[in-house]
Amino acid sequence: MPAFSIIRDSTPPSDILKGAVVAMGNFDGVHLGHRAVIGAAIEMGKTHGRPALALTFEPHPRRFFSPNTPQFRLTDETAKLRLLAGMGLAGAVVMTFDKGRAQTTAQDFIHRDLIGRLGVSGIAVGYDFHFGKGRVGSPSLLANEAPKLGIEVDVQAHVDIDERPVSSTAIREALAEGQVTEATAMLGGPWFVTSEVIHGEKRGRDLGYPTANMRLDRDCGLRHGIYAVRVGRGRGTERVLIDGVANFGRRPTFDNGAPLLETFLFDFKDSLYGEVLDVAFIGFIREEAKFTSIEALIRQMDDDSAQARALLAANPGLFPRLGEIG
Repeated sequence: MPAFSIIRDSTPPSDILKGAVVAMGNFDGVHLGHRAVIGAAIEMGKTHGRPALALTFEPHPRRFFSPNTPQFRLTDETAKLRLLAGMGLAGAVVMTFDKGRAQTTAQDFIHRDLIGRLGVSGIAVGYDFHFGKGRVGSPSLLANEAPKLGIEVDVQAHVDIDERPVSSTAIREALAEGQVTEATAMLGGPWFVTSEVIHGEKRGRDLGYPTANMRLDRDCGLRHGIYAVRVGRGRGTERVLIDGVANFGRRPTFDNGAPLLETFLFDFKDSLYGEVLDVAFIGFIREEAKFTSIEALIRQMDDDSAQARALLAANPGLFPRLGEIG
């Protein structure tokens, strides 16, 4: 498979895939609506014999405009690029969203960035995508400019599930309620996090449930509770998937401390300290609770593990399709 190319503001013109079709969006989560836009770009590229790229912005524009407001991102930059790399795209254009970008007019963005620097031959966007200073740029503006620029523009309508439009906001709301099955349906695959395994208090060893402990982003809005999870270890052909049960929360039985993701991997003995793992959330089991005795906690953990095994057995191999980005 050809390498997934990442084009940034600093990329020399000679290294840019000129004449590509681009799918434009923030793509937080790379959900079904985003996938429709990306799919349209890929099909347009095939029709015209052109590569297809995703064009996105980092940091997320919301972070630039509201730096002090908590932002629960479904995917950070790396996770987003790994999902995009798994979709059959030739690469991604990552534009830095800063003061200069925020002040760029829609017309300048079209003529200077899209046509002048990237030399795009086609554009696919969602019905609600806006760009440029004051969010003046719109799908209709692109469609009106297209004939003069000699490019094709495809505008995708919203994607619905059970008459509800799929959106990053709807997915965040689902995860905040622990509704990971609903989030999976909207994402087109399970929501996942990636983090390094760190040392914890090692209480799990004494309980018979040693865990891989991971800190998540401070703005993570996932509901605290117990989940059936599938863990990805390694990359590429070396990746292995391991089933498990995880607690995300503050451990009220012990210290009620900072939120931590603690994952018990079934039938697994190796040390994982310092490794970076992907943890995909397959099912919600229960909310976090405080127990009056260690014996009661262990009995509940036994039951949680049994439920997690059943949920995972009903969803064999379910895991995000991730590409390699180097």
